[in-house]
This record gives sequence, C-alpha cells and structure tokens, in this order.
Amino acid sequence: MIERLRASLNRREGPNLSALTLSVVCLFSYPAFSQSSVEANKAKSPGEAAENYFTNTILITQDNRPVRFFEDQLRGKTVTINLMFTTCTGVCPAMTANLAKVQALLGDRVGKDINMISITVDAATDTPEALKSYVMKFGIKPGWSFLSGKKSDVELVLKKLGGYVADRNDHNSILIIGNVATGEWVKAYALAKPSELAEKVLKLAGPEKQKAH
Repeated sequence: MIERLRASLNRREGPNLSALTLSVVCLFSYPAFSQSSVEANKAKSPGEAAENYFTNTILITQDNRPVRFFEDQLRGKTVTINLMFTTCTGVCPAMTANLAKVQALLGDRVGKDINMISITVDAATDTPEALKSYVMKFGIKPGWSFLSGKKSDVELVLKKLGGYVADRNDHNSILIIGNVATGEWVKAYALAKPSELAEKVLKLAGPEKQKAH
C-alpha cells in the first residue's frame, strides 16, 4: 500500500540504522489514495503506478538540463536517491564521498540501467552552477544526477519521497534504492559500507541485460 511506503519513507532513520539491515520499503503497486479508484489501479504495473505517484515534475541537473523526474530519471531504471545540499558542513560531504565509492563499484552500469540521484533540500542556494562545482569537487562521474529547480517543484518531489524538511539541516541521511519496473524498494543508511550498498543495488537491478546484436 502507498500508505506503507509513505510511512516508511517518512520515518526519520539516521546513523543508528545498521549497515546490514536494509528495511524493505514495499513490494508495491502504488495504489491511488482515493478509495474509489482502488479497483482501477489493481491492473497497473509497478512502473505505471510509480509514474502516477512520482509525476513528471521538472527539475534541473548540475549541467543545467531540465529533466522530468519520472520519465527521465526513474522510468525503467534501478535508482538510488539521497538528499543533500552543497553548503552542508555536516553529513553531506561524507555521504557524497561514500556514494562516490558506491558509484565506482557499480561501474559502467551507472547511467545505463542504474541511475544515481541526489536532490538538494536547498533549492534557493543550489543553482546548477553550485551543483556542478560540488560534483567536480567530489569527482562524480556521469550517470549521477544532482537535481535542483524551482523551490515548489523540488519540495513536491521531496514530499513524495518523504524527505521534505522546513530546515535544510534536518534532512535525513537515508539512501532510497528502488527497481522502478518491479516495484521493489529498500532503504539504507547512506554511510553504510560502499560494498554493502552496491550489493543491494545490484541485487535489485538483477543481471545486466545484454543488447541484441
């Protein structure tokens, strides 16, 4: 149920979350909120229901490229999603550095069937230029999008993810991992061991599909 997903994503789990205990968010099909449309949504695939839930809100990447959140970032992918802001002096630098190690372990699948996504909780400050500078500082490779945009648009996406906070310093340090097509989502502490995080991502992603020649 979508209520289970939202409740799970909204739980404020931080450093006390064991690196080895990734709680299953949901094996779900995103039922609609209104009772009247429950029957209609039973026939939806997880991917279709995810599209309906997350929407195609326009955000902006570190390369100043507009993207539709679902269509361009999530559709058909296994994704990792975390929250951050570029002027953070707390957990963000360590979290980004840790996830850069995860990206290295995932190799060239990042940007193909796996997308890594970081969303700012400070859209007013984090312009594409600020995000690009942050990306270069950490040596981030292609396939990992850092997203900002209009404050209202960013906040909408954050609320969908259970990550909206009034004070940017209160954002969580959770890594959401999901296979959009299958509807399987888990979450983990973003500072867990990179090898363990990468293993969970690859488990959800499954074997890399080979292109037919």
